[in-house]
Amino acid sequence: MRVIRALAGPVWRTLPWRALGAAGAVGLLLAALPRLADGEPSPWVTLTALRGAALAGGLGLAFLLDDPARQLTAPVPVRRPLRQALRAALVMPWAALWWAAVLLLAPATARPPVAGLTLEAGVVCGFALAGAAAALRLTDEARPGRAVAAVLLTAAVLAPLVLPERWALFVPPDDERWAAAHDRWALALAGAGALWAACGPEPLRRRAAPSRAGGGSPAGAA
Repeated sequence: MRVIRALAGPVWRTLPWRALGAAGAVGLLLAALPRLADGEPSPWVTLTALRGAALAGGLGLAFLLDDPARQLTAPVPVRRPLRQALRAALVMPWAALWWAAVLLLAPATARPPVAGLTLEAGVVCGFALAGAAAALRLTDEARPGRAVAAVLLTAAVLAPLVLPERWALFVPPDDERWAAAHDRWALALAGAGALWAACGPEPLRRRAAPSRAGGGSPAGAA
């Protein structure tokens, strides 16, 4: 806990607040759009707007693990999963408040089931964080957020087009497949969590480098 308290301040200052704030503003604007339409808000338009807001939030979280000082922080005696979890923990309360505001901005008469939509938003955010962790593990890029956001946006656009009917995810609440679709959303959330956990640790080749360097010094001294 002492280590976490010591890290909290520096980590807070390095969070990508501009990207998160811009994504949050876009999400709130999308959620409010159905209220601006003439006449009774359409449930389909409201659902689409809220899904767009969830995607905007995920695009912002794609930048969460960006760290310009990555090459300096890699050798510190704090494992990367803890540093990543701390970044997420500092942002999640604000993300929860933001999502509550998004849901409240949607017209109550046309608002889809909150639990199912929140699960969908959680999957989008989970894959954004998992993708950022994978980019950090597989590359030396200090700021992979743009590439991860581009991949996430592309996947969100293509998924409704390429998924077969029996795997449909983007269904309306009055569709009989709504419950089955959200069972698949739950599996996707578990997959995103597993991917993030697998990509959290430092790559083996980077952990092995110091030990090789350390092992060669006695021989050189001899």
